[in-house]
Amino acid sequence: MKLKYTTILLAGATLLSVSSCKKDLVKINQNPNASQNAQPDYLLTAATKATADTYWGTANNMDASLLFVQHWAKIQYTDPDRYIYTNTAFNELWSVGYAKSIVNLNQIIKLADAQANPNYKGVALVLRSWVFTLLTDNYGDIPYTQATNISTYLTPVYDKQKDVYFALLEDLKTAQAALSTTGPAIAGDVIYSNKIAQWKKFANSLRLRIALRIADREPDKAKQVLADIQAEGSGYISANSETAQLVYLASPNQNPISNLFDTRDDYRISKTVVDKLFALNDPRLPVYASKTQDATPNTYVGIPNGLLVGDASNLGFTKTSKPGTYFLAPGAPAVIISYAEVLFDRAEAAARGFTIENAADLYNQAVTASLKQYGIADATIATYVAQPSVQYDAANYKKSIGEQKWLALFGQGLEAFAEWRRLDYPQLQPAVAGTLSGKLPLRFIYPGTEQSLNGISYKAAVASQGADVLTTKLWFDVN
Repeated sequence: MKLKYTTILLAGATLLSVSSCKKDLVKINQNPNASQNAQPDYLLTAATKATADTYWGTANNMDASLLFVQHWAKIQYTDPDRYIYTNTAFNELWSVGYAKSIVNLNQIIKLADAQANPNYKGVALVLRSWVFTLLTDNYGDIPYTQATNISTYLTPVYDKQKDVYFALLEDLKTAQAALSTTGPAIAGDVIYSNKIAQWKKFANSLRLRIALRIADREPDKAKQVLADIQAEGSGYISANSETAQLVYLASPNQNPISNLFDTRDDYRISKTVVDKLFALNDPRLPVYASKTQDATPNTYVGIPNGLLVGDASNLGFTKTSKPGTYFLAPGAPAVIISYAEVLFDRAEAAARGFTIENAADLYNQAVTASLKQYGIADATIATYVAQPSVQYDAANYKKSIGEQKWLALFGQGLEAFAEWRRLDYPQLQPAVAGTLSGKLPLRFIYPGTEQSLNGISYKAAVASQGADVLTTKLWFDVN
């Protein structure tokens, strides 16, 4: 759904102010023109928009995960593309995730219980589970148990990644049970226009995603989750029209990528993905990449990741390709879970023996859904999927699914980063002038504020998980 009212965002952006111990002072500080009680619809819009903005924005997407998975590269200010970061570089996902998203969603859950509206609770639990998934996918061990009551636990302990994933699966099971198509109506939903049936599918699709996150470590648990979803019966996202996404509008509610490209020219599409698209005769190439401003032999030219500043700029701003105009448009959507991703996940679940579905058929449906997502014609799709280089290889399902999923997730840096680590395809090479001794990043480092403000919990997490560096492998990342 498109954002309709800027006032909703402004009204929901801040939670309740801290109460004074003096009743008279409270009255003096009240705004007579504003509600003193946060409304769940305002909070829902605000939490959704805040999360989508940081998920699709500069710090976590354009300056980090899109570079790590080599969808994008930098032609100016190349330090991030060379894996050079400060301990403040990864603050935004953490600070927005906890202080804006989770706090607001927790408040919705409380209001839902008070107002006897289980659908608000279910929707908030689904979104909160997505936020916590983003956090643990990228940092590893994170505050979860105590983070749901931050007013009591100002220095929350970190839960182990396995425990976080398991807890989120339970939260989503609770959400699924709470969501009812015959229950009370909700408002403020800028993803599905308040349609509860779609939220039930979203919940199951997120359960499927998390089940595969843990599949290499906990296959029995993953298989049981899928059996529970099958028994529940609401199904998964089942069409491109059901993709979970936030569709942006014109400024000031435009897509964060569009907003950045209005004033800056730091980024180009990566040579890695351009080369792959060329090799496969992939019709998504003109969607993912813009033509070079100056005429070039190949029309679309990516740049290697992690060049020194001079080497990058010498390639020429007008002779290299920006990301495609689809992604630079003000109204481009921030995709959370696409139909194509769900099909790839179902194909993998079948390949692992978790279900009795046909893996090859689901894989072909997934590739088709990704191309249809961008309006590719049926005849072109048929030619593409018939190529031997695209056809499903049952002997190496991780390669087939991993490479095509990497292409399908173009622009979704955080999700592509998680899936690349889990499936180990495509087999990427480190940045040209990378600073990690020939290695690729495997996680985000914790925000520097955690060391200073939550030092005891931070140190315990590092002692348990491993050094707080980009190359420490997380629990779900087995190979």
